[in-house]
Amino acid sequence: MSEETDRDTPAWTRAHAAGLQRDDSNVAPVIYPPEERVDDDLHLWDTWFLRNRDGSVAEIDGKRVIFALTSPSDLLPGKRHDVATIRYFYSEDGKEWTTGGAVFEGDALGQRQWAGSAMYDPDGEEGEVYFYYTAAGESGRDELTYTQRIALATGGSVHADGDDLRIDGPWDNRVILTPDGDWYEREDQSRGMIYTFRDPWFFEDPQSGETYLLFEANTPVSEGAGECDGPVWGEFNGSIGIAHSPTGDPTDFELRPPLLDAVCVNQELERPHFVVRDGTYYLFISSHVHTFAPGLEGYDALYGFVADDLRGDYEPLNGHGMVLTNPAGAPFQAYSWLVYDHGDELLATSFFNYYDYDRPSLDDVPLLSPDEQMRRFGGTLAPTVRLSLDGDETDIVGTLDHGHLPLPREELPALWWKQGEATGTAGYSSNSRDD
Repeated sequence: MSEETDRDTPAWTRAHAAGLQRDDSNVAPVIYPPEERVDDDLHLWDTWFLRNRDGSVAEIDGKRVIFALTSPSDLLPGKRHDVATIRYFYSEDGKEWTTGGAVFEGDALGQRQWAGSAMYDPDGEEGEVYFYYTAAGESGRDELTYTQRIALATGGSVHADGDDLRIDGPWDNRVILTPDGDWYEREDQSRGMIYTFRDPWFFEDPQSGETYLLFEANTPVSEGAGECDGPVWGEFNGSIGIAHSPTGDPTDFELRPPLLDAVCVNQELERPHFVVRDGTYYLFISSHVHTFAPGLEGYDALYGFVADDLRGDYEPLNGHGMVLTNPAGAPFQAYSWLVYDHGDELLATSFFNYYDYDRPSLDDVPLLSPDEQMRRFGGTLAPTVRLSLDGDETDIVGTLDHGHLPLPREELPALWWKQGEATGTAGYSSNSRDD
């Protein structure tokens, strides 16, 4: 057996997660609605960049491109996942975004498509795009289903013409990964509240040059096994999966053992992705308050882990794992963070979720009138959060405007201190003062 398959999977343990708490280093300021949304006709969530093979943000004729899950903005927010459509948006300055349209026109796999990643190959024919996504649900079924497979679309390309940019096919869509039942739980093995095999994220390791896909999954566990009491062992078993391309071909991957698991801790380790800095690997995920196992108090938050190499012994950042969360008075104001490097800082983008809403669970949202559900849902890009990173410790040091996504070469505004209460309204602002 190889060293890789014989290794123990690093774990986010209950002892780590028992230390989770809000403090001045990890609570974002309260978010208020922007003057303008990215697109008034769309709910928008779960965002990612078009990136080059080395992970840097791609620029096409001076434009950067983001993708997001979208739905019509006249739909109740809670129904948006059932009709999720991936659209692209582009910008020259990272502040003003133009809606480019749907990536797929009815030819994608699944009943709907959930989050993934996109890689740009400028040397390919007409600027080829490799588009990795989650094929959710079984095509051809009348009722909604929740089967998840990792899919790849190839053949599409990106074109820029003056102020305009477009991404179009024809696309060749195919499933490239399904769970094996040994390292990664199949749907028919699941006993948890939520089943996951999704969120593919393309990654080329800068140390080795090897090609990988990260994804969210669950670890198969035997009933009654492990350290947790009762059924908890099998119901809270999130993991971060990885697949390797033995030849470097970005269309051909083989499953490998998980990078990290959270058995007994958390069921959902969403949208895993890396920032690699000076040979150190920072692994980030998002998770929810309601997916933590009984006996643990977590938050809707960005969590992170650090190791000295790709297959290293990941330890939680800040001792417990939490990097960024919402204030206690607005616990669901943002979600689905994506972190990228910006010189001396990290930047974290997310979407503006439910604000002016301080109930302990999103289960209460349907108790609100439809008008109130719509009013309290942001449905657009949230303010970008600025983070410092020092070894295995992080700190919130500022914010940018809603949807401001600067490239590393672009200077950030100067910081100034804004005094507030310790409930999470305190923090830095990156807006310039007139006085």
